[in-house]
Amino acid sequence: MALKVDRSIVGNQTDISYFYNSTAEKGEVLVFSTGGSGAAMDDANAVVTRPSAAPSGERFAGIVLNDVVNKDLTQTHINFQKDEVQQGGKVSLLRGPAVIVTDMIESGQAPTLGQALYFRLATHNATDETNRGVLSTTTIDDSGVLPADVATAKANLAAGQHKYQVGVALSTVDADNYLKVRIKSPI
Repeated sequence: MALKVDRSIVGNQTDISYFYNSTAEKGEVLVFSTGGSGAAMDDANAVVTRPSAAPSGERFAGIVLNDVVNKDLTQTHINFQKDEVQQGGKVSLLRGPAVIVTDMIESGQAPTLGQALYFRLATHNATDETNRGVLSTTTIDDSGVLPADVATAKANLAAGQHKYQVGVALSTVDADNYLKVRIKSPI
């Protein structure tokens, strides 16, 4: 489980108008891929995806609230109790502002209370070999390049080069690698 049930969602801050064409785990950070026109509720062009390795220009779409699976639906069915969605279907996105408890944190990082969090494509724990959209304390400048050191990261941030902040840490990481996060509204 990558997203605990401890959540605070005020108002209607979820969106069900986007399709996702890969598998995913609850709590992953997704970005906009293509957009539909108008309300785009059934527009196949309204697609979200994981961040790329160089996310310059990508925009935070939300946190996926479903497990997205790839099952042979002729042999079994979606597990509705786990809120699963078939790959290629619509997903529920948490768009914020909201508070969540998640373990989708970049492997090896331990955010401190009040620290800004950004999105990137990285592994989220030591045993996971798949890159996912995760929360990270590492900033990325407008070119999509990771800064070499903290001073460069702070200079980039001060210059307004970073546009990818997703939220703020409201706790420190617990023994199970979970963190309480305030998610900002993406747009």
